[in-house]
Formats: sequence, C-alpha cells, structure tokens
Amino acid sequence: MQKPKGHINYDDTVISIRGLRKSFGDLHILKGVDLDLFQGENLVVLGRSGMGKSVLIKIISGLLNADSGSVNVLGEEVTNIAEKTLQQLRLNIGFSFQNSALYDSMTVRKNLEFPLVRNHKGLRRAEIDNAVETVLDAVGLSQTINQMPSELSGGQRKRIGIARTLILQPKIMLYDEPTAGLDPITCIEINDLINEVQQRYKTSSIIITHDMTCAKQTGDRMAILLDGQFQRQGSFDEVFATDDDRVRPFYDYNFIQ
Repeated sequence: MQKPKGHINYDDTVISIRGLRKSFGDLHILKGVDLDLFQGENLVVLGRSGMGKSVLIKIISGLLNADSGSVNVLGEEVTNIAEKTLQQLRLNIGFSFQNSALYDSMTVRKNLEFPLVRNHKGLRRAEIDNAVETVLDAVGLSQTINQMPSELSGGQRKRIGIARTLILQPKIMLYDEPTAGLDPITCIEINDLINEVQQRYKTSSIIITHDMTCAKQTGDRMAILLDGQFQRQGSFDEVFATDDDRVRPFYDYNFIQ
C-alpha cells in the first residue's frame, strides 16, 4: 500500500523521550535514549535482540519503570505518574503483542468485547455489537466473529489482536514484532493493515521489527537502537546510506528489493 503524503503533524509530539536510562543489575540496556514520535507518524524501531526495543515500549506504556530520564506521553510524564492517571493514559495506548495475546477460551466476539465492557461501563448491547463489528470490518475478518482463536491462522490471530486493541480507539499504537512467525504473503497483509490503521484511526505508532520489508513498507521514519542509544534516525534510505558495520547487516541480511 502506498502511504499518503502530509498525514504527519510535526508540530504535535505525542511521545517525547529524553535521557532515558534502564539497567537490570549490571546489564545496562538503555543508556540515555532520546526519541520523538509525531502525530500521525509510523516510527519503526530497529535493533538487535537484547538491545532494549521491547524494554523501551514497556516503559512508554508504564509496564516498566525507568531508572532515570523523561518519558512524556500525550502530555503526561510517565516516569512520575499516579496509578489512576496511568490507567487512564493506557486507554489511549494500544499494545499489539507479538503472540496476539487472545483468550483461548473465548470466541472472537468475546475477546473483542472484553476490553470494551471492562473499561466502559453501562454500554448498551447495540453499542457493543456495533463496536465489535466495526473493528472486525476494519481488519477484514467479519466472518470470524463466532470462531475460537484455535480455529484461526497465525495471521488471523494477529489481525484479531489488533482489532481488540482498536476497539478502545487508542491514539497511540505500539506494535511488537507484528510480522514475526508469519509467511511472506501474510506479512504483506499485516503491513498493509498497519498502514490502514494509521490512516483510518489517525494513530501514531511505534513499530518494533526485525523485518526490513515491514520497516520499509510501514515506516515513515526509522530509528536504529545501537549500544543503548539511537544512533541513526531518518527515512529508510537515509538510515541505510552508511557503511557502518553495525547498521548495514540489518539490510544485507534480510531485505529483498
């Protein structure tokens, strides 16, 4: 899918990170990270395994505490936030887990209803049904509404996981390895869906991936996490226009033109 021009508002920063540090014992993961995410932008974060990419988005969503630094999300300082305020903030942050995180004992309908009725009390049945049908239509899986997760393919589970996140209409999407474990054709479909979500729901997204095709197809901007800091940021071509032997292997290993 060709991404439209002019959909990013560079005057509106929805996430601003400065000097972020995180260690686990003697293992220093994030060593003074600076990063901005702009309204309407898809930002791809690249980096080797264990370099702190997943740690970063867990800190953004308040699932992990930073050691130091500033993390401002939608105007709230996450590193110093009351629990009640954090819970409200999380309603605006959609987290697409690598394993889709569906409840195996629930139908697709019940999986989608669960976050909605838990966070919005007093909804009428018609409102719930409409919300479920709308997000299923958005991910192209209306026909699966009464199926169990075990009856779905890996790509379908990934789509339903995204639909369950979208039902709360978040302002920010955090995708953790969205194409991991999927066949090439399904990967392309998920990449298209990420772009469709950006356009339809006006989301701002951070996409963690090792998949260079995903990075190029979905990312408005790339940022490579190396040695605990973002060493290169820019468009796909700008990031990989280098002979840096820490950067080129990402491209040379798995990107196919």
